[in-house]
Amino acid sequence: MKVSCPDELVGPGHAVRTVAQVVSKLDLSKFHEPIKARDGHVGRDATDPALLVGLWLWGCIRGVGSARELDRRCRESRSFMWMCGGVGVNYHLLADFRVGHAQALDELFTRVVASLVDQGLVKVKRISQDGVRVRASAGAGSYRGEKRLDQLLDKARQHVEELGRQLDDPAAAGGIGARRKAAAKRAAREKVERLEKAMAQLPELKRKQEKAAARKGGKEGKKIADKPVRVSTTDPEARTMKMPNGGFNPAYNVQLATDTDSRVIVAVDVCNEGSDSAGLSQPLRKQAEDRSGGKVEQHLLDGGYLRAQDIEDAHEQGVELFIPPHTAINPANRGKELEEKPGDSPALIQWKKRMSSEDGKQIYKERAATSETVNADLRSFRGLVQLTVRGIQKSRCVTLWCALAYNLMHFGPALLA
Repeated sequence: MKVSCPDELVGPGHAVRTVAQVVSKLDLSKFHEPIKARDGHVGRDATDPALLVGLWLWGCIRGVGSARELDRRCRESRSFMWMCGGVGVNYHLLADFRVGHAQALDELFTRVVASLVDQGLVKVKRISQDGVRVRASAGAGSYRGEKRLDQLLDKARQHVEELGRQLDDPAAAGGIGARRKAAAKRAAREKVERLEKAMAQLPELKRKQEKAAARKGGKEGKKIADKPVRVSTTDPEARTMKMPNGGFNPAYNVQLATDTDSRVIVAVDVCNEGSDSAGLSQPLRKQAEDRSGGKVEQHLLDGGYLRAQDIEDAHEQGVELFIPPHTAINPANRGKELEEKPGDSPALIQWKKRMSSEDGKQIYKERAATSETVNADLRSFRGLVQLTVRGIQKSRCVTLWCALAYNLMHFGPALLA
């Protein structure tokens, strides 16, 4: 027999204690709303949301990216055992909680950013934005065309009907327990739902393909138009994207906006656009302003976001965009990209002057020093390497947990003030 105190699992200065203290100060009322078992109401005992929030934040800080791994750490790692405090958890509970409170999680992220703004740590006058492609929970071989998707959907629906008849027949399924029956039916239904979602993605993909073909024109446009439209049957919302290693994989485009002064993440979004030039700058800028209550005056972006319409929109909103021009295709024109041309609008003229000035060049250097380090932190230490969930909404929840963990890791003492 070993007599010990659970509080002695970690030392008095351990970082997990800071996480627990911060969580105890956060407003988690939105996480409590779905709980039906409360004072005066009957129902099964529920695990305290504060415990689950603390576990996922500490898990992301320690680079844990899956519910199964977090479940294992809660049984084997001293810091996670201390966080649990003797309360048992399992990976089903952890997985459902991570993606089951999207609105509450989004509001919690806003409150953390607002708290740092109130303390004067975040001003959002100058923000830096960058996107990072994160592998989706789908394989390249899971992509199918419309004809094949239609065949698979018919087979899946037939399988659901046949499985229901077999499992409801006492003679055929007498030795199968109720839990296994429910799991088999659920798996069959989920497969049908994924295939239906995949079919629903086809019209939008066809419209984008036609638009891209019309924009390119000629032989290249015809080549794009003749290419068959394919969707993943595993994760219908994932798209094949060019990854940082130069290869192509099913992935999501994670967008992060960071305050350049404090390096606090102030805006997060996830989309399936393969190009950053698809109008992704303005939504993140508005999100940063909504979360912080401040006004973005300068917005730093890399060349992949360059789009004339965004420069015009930012000029109307009183925002200075710092974004480098595309390299000229003609070698004779290289180095002249920022020279004024006849027909340039006032917004384009100001942008060219800004990017060619020494002050503009110095300000733009902050983009790499801010966004690149934040992206590297999330990918290297917070578990944002490959998504283990499916769909944009769930992927956004995972990204919000990672961003919250990053802000808490670097600004935990300030949140305790």
